[in-house]
Amino acid sequence: IYPNPFNPVTNITYSIDKYSKVKIDIYSIDGKIVSNLVNEYQSHGLYTVNWSPKNVTAGIYFVKMTAGSFSDTKKIMYIK
Repeated sequence: IYPNPFNPVTNITYSIDKYSKVKIDIYSIDGKIVSNLVNEYQSHGLYTVNWSPKNVTAGIYFVKMTAGSFSDTKKIMYIK
């Protein structure tokens, strides 16, 4: 994830090793979904998705990615 902290956009780069259902969501610090960036099946490869937040406050957010049985969460900071 770069840049982090970011303003006005951050890039999330990820790779998939086999055809999988991929889901990438952005969560607020209190656990509410702010944005769904990806929710589809994807083939193996390298991908980049951008998040340009709208109507959210500056602060800490979490990016949660799931692909098949893989799951990971990263912390990002949005500054205005």
